[in-house]
Amino acid sequence: MTTGMDRMDFIKLLGFGGLAFASGIKGFAGGASASAAGGRGSDYAFVQLSDTHWGFSGPKVNPDAAGTLEKAVDAVNALARQPDFVIFTGDLTHTTDDPKERRGRMARFKEIVSKLRAREVRFIPGEHDASLDRGEAYREFFGEPTYAFDHKGIHFIALDNVSEPGGVLGPAQLDWLAKDLEGQGKETPIVVFAHRPLFNLYEDWDWTTADGEKAIGLLATHPHVTVFYGHIHQENHHMTGAIAHHAAKSLIFPLPAPGSVPKRAPLPWNPDLPYQGLGLREVDLRSRKAGPFTAADVQERIQEIPVPHP
Repeated sequence: MTTGMDRMDFIKLLGFGGLAFASGIKGFAGGASASAAGGRGSDYAFVQLSDTHWGFSGPKVNPDAAGTLEKAVDAVNALARQPDFVIFTGDLTHTTDDPKERRGRMARFKEIVSKLRAREVRFIPGEHDASLDRGEAYREFFGEPTYAFDHKGIHFIALDNVSEPGGVLGPAQLDWLAKDLEGQGKETPIVVFAHRPLFNLYEDWDWTTADGEKAIGLLATHPHVTVFYGHIHQENHHMTGAIAHHAAKSLIFPLPAPGSVPKRAPLPWNPDLPYQGLGLREVDLRSRKAGPFTAADVQERIQEIPVPHP
């Protein structure tokens, strides 16, 4: 890990002692701010976890559904260097029509992740958390779903594309995004977190954001933007112009590649390959100038980490 002016050790996903449930991101972003701002930045790490679906039950899909989240927490806590923050990018809980049960699941999820040793834990909602009540219960437990913060030269933006009917950002949030971006210098690296993909990955499976192109248009006015999202329960890399979009795997079950089968459904558990599709990946980006992390940069360096049966 270095802080050279022209180096960006931004993403390095590590295996945690053979456990492969934390399909997240350990990112070193100091090099980006140093190169862009013309000064020395500080290396740091963050972890992204996604689609935990606490409350899901399905032995044919994941017989350890009640245990994977706690194991993921243990895995992150076992890191030699703790991340500056951990962010969960939606579908924290599995959907239920019962408002009392919804809140019970959120309370238990929050209790489990409170054991994380990271300095800060952040959240955004998924449709399983927020679509049935427009985020009412989510706000009670986790606060506002749209926000921004700065950390060591990087501007982070959290978007909510699940609470409004139809899974849109909506005019008010787009106006907020435009005003937030107006306050950022053109060379400031920007990282965006969302649950759904902002681009149209596969509309038939609801893997899109209806007004996502408007957000991408606003973000495109800045040259150094990267988007991390969840929702699709698999690794995926996509470019919209100069903006790179990277999906995280789920912590509960994998889904098929977009359009690869007639119907979207969780992939069945394979006892010969336990936790298949929930493994970690290692991505090491070196000797780069400030900018987004492209699909080619990531795909060339991905290493699937095999998961032994516990």
